[in-house]
Amino acid sequence: MTATVKIFLALGDPASVRTAEISNWTGKAVAGPRSQLEAILFREEASNPGIYFLTGVNPETGKERVYIGEAEVIRSRIKGHLEKEFWNAIVYFVSKDENLTKAHIKYLEGKLIETARGIGRFEIENANSSGARLPESDEADMNIFLSRVEQLLPILGYDFLKPVSSPAAKTSGSETLYCDIKDVRATGRLSVEGFLVYKGSVAVLDERPSTKRYPQPLIIRNKLLEEGVLTRHTTGLEFTKDFEFSSASAAASVIYGGNANGLIAWKDRDGVSLKDKEARELS
Repeated sequence: MTATVKIFLALGDPASVRTAEISNWTGKAVAGPRSQLEAILFREEASNPGIYFLTGVNPETGKERVYIGEAEVIRSRIKGHLEKEFWNAIVYFVSKDENLTKAHIKYLEGKLIETARGIGRFEIENANSSGARLPESDEADMNIFLSRVEQLLPILGYDFLKPVSSPAAKTSGSETLYCDIKDVRATGRLSVEGFLVYKGSVAVLDERPSTKRYPQPLIIRNKLLEEGVLTRHTTGLEFTKDFEFSSASAAASVIYGGNANGLIAWKDRDGVSLKDKEARELS
């Protein structure tokens, strides 16, 4: 869905308080760091009903965490979250035409929590969400509102609702790459943020001796095992879900059990390496 987005830096700093709007849409986002909470909450928009997100890192697990909520008055509800230690940033969405009702925002909250849990990028602070049922026409309007929220969040620096993979891209044979070593195979593709390894891919069971000197692949493998992304079998470590790495080499290193050059390790179905494919495309 194409869109023209207007970002306003309220204090002139892109890391500070900012607002975001999409042309021909009645919604508006306000975002900023917790350190500037006063400037964020004393804006006129904070007196309206809407949905909000509090993001940070869980100090106990070191994982990114988000709280998703709704409020009839944003300002008042956020003051009740000051005892929550984990969050260091906030973004909230309101309607400029003031047409969001209690039922609307409860519906939005329920759908957003459901989506965030399904994607699984962040831990979800919420214990549960009641959601709400809406008339068919209102539900259609709120689904449009949701789609705009999902568009704006990454632009504002929040990616907890960003899908890990696109089914259409995943089923495209021309984009699928293979990483083979010993008797195991992994499949995946280049992604906007690095390299996506598909669920069902397998990494070697044992690490290479080189990890004693260059331990990063071992650290990542242990982390993925702890988080359940990898599960141990007698023949290898299997990916239980799609997982996005920062680069093709980071992905290949986990699969190889030691440092690897992803440009060489990943090949298409004809055996052409990623390095050679890129060279051909630029020739």
